[in-house]
Amino acid sequence: MFFNCYLDTLKSDDHIIANQASVEVSTRESNAGNNSPDHEGADAPKARTFKFADLVAATHNFKSENFLGEGGFGKVYKGHLPETGEVVAVKQLDQNGGQGIREFLVEVITLSMVNHPNLVKLIGYCAEGNQRLLVYEFLALGSLEGHLHDIRPNRKRLDWNTRMQIAAGAAQGLEYLHDKMKTPVIYRDLKCSNILLGEGYHPKLSDFGLAKVGPSGDQTHVSTRVMGTYGYCAPDYAMTGQLTFKSDIYSFGVVLLELITGRKAIDNRRTGSQSNLVAWARPLFKDRKRFHEMADPALEGEYPARGLHQAIAIAAMCVQEQPNMRPLVADLVTALKYLASQIYDPNIHPIQKRH
Repeated sequence: MFFNCYLDTLKSDDHIIANQASVEVSTRESNAGNNSPDHEGADAPKARTFKFADLVAATHNFKSENFLGEGGFGKVYKGHLPETGEVVAVKQLDQNGGQGIREFLVEVITLSMVNHPNLVKLIGYCAEGNQRLLVYEFLALGSLEGHLHDIRPNRKRLDWNTRMQIAAGAAQGLEYLHDKMKTPVIYRDLKCSNILLGEGYHPKLSDFGLAKVGPSGDQTHVSTRVMGTYGYCAPDYAMTGQLTFKSDIYSFGVVLLELITGRKAIDNRRTGSQSNLVAWARPLFKDRKRFHEMADPALEGEYPARGLHQAIAIAAMCVQEQPNMRPLVADLVTALKYLASQIYDPNIHPIQKRH
């Protein structure tokens, strides 16, 4: 019963009503399914139900000093659970956003079924009255976007080794969704702001409200409304509404390019093709002698030339216009784990000169 309900939710883009009772039934049956020994999320902790008053207390009435950020779903606040003292992130649904109800239900059910070190952990939820809130583990380093594009004086720049570690970890989270879940899931919202960083810059994918069950059997794609973020959305999906696992691979390629170059996927401060990261990169992909031009100036030459070339080659394959030319996520994981294992030490290895 639960599994069919779950599939219907992830297959539908329709408005969905989620109340405390319906969510509790879904998550209870989800956790019952998790007891199966062949279930990938067998050790997933059970999502707790919270009263709205508890989350008001945890965030000091959603005090501005606890504000962490805002997305399509709503605002996120830092909080402390009174009974345990646990530090959490509390996401409050924007009550004026109709799509947020579906996102809320999909995220609760999906995260109740998964358990992977590169996926954010859901601690619990609140569906009391017209309030919809999600409670996650708190990741102190914030989003990858902040570390790449919002450099503050007291914030350490990401070195080459850390960037490759983040890429490899994010790829492993995506591999879990595509290949290791009982019913494979297309993430549909892979971007820098949805990659959160924990201690040691350990990456975790977050925000699964746009997730969709992938094609199965003889199906080649899932037809759906085009949703996602401009600049990360695969052109084939944007034009046809045909969603595939390779749509996520394109988005991953954009994130990898951001890690390599330090540029934003879309930068309205730039003009013409310079404003679109993939459009800017395509001519450079064709000339290995110009690969050094793609390295983030913030690295100050502290990167391995061979590693840079390999990372660019992987990104170029991911953002191929033809989806069938993009690599499988398992191949991405293999390649990026290897790159992450090749530690660059500026005290030993050459520093690349600026041309």
